[in-house]
Amino acid sequence: MGLLANFLVALVALEHVYILVLEMFLWTTPRGLKAFRMTPAQAEATKVLAANQGLYNGFLAAGLFWSLIHPDPGFAWQLKLFFLGAVTLAALYGAYSVSRRILLIQGLPAIVALVVVILAG
Repeated sequence: MGLLANFLVALVALEHVYILVLEMFLWTTPRGLKAFRMTPAQAEATKVLAANQGLYNGFLAAGLFWSLIHPDPGFAWQLKLFFLGAVTLAALYGAYSVSRRILLIQGLPAIVALVVVILAG
């Protein structure tokens, strides 16, 4: 179960690296426009805000990766709980304030990983 938990944590971390790339570097490209359902004008007007969001997603990914390599299993477990909880809360707020799709795309993987981490702990 611990291997599955770590695999799911790694997937959530990789997802947030991908979101970082989308928000920081691909926001105004066709891929970014499609992913976030925006017009070129909307993307251009919000690209600085998106880059900031991307940076925060990078911090979440970094914390999740940190939880996978920390040598103290107890502290690593706490890191997993904290960062998966942060992703879940961010997804809940995003679903409330922006789009319910965020809960499915970001929240569901984090919630599943969080449950598996708790069960494995």
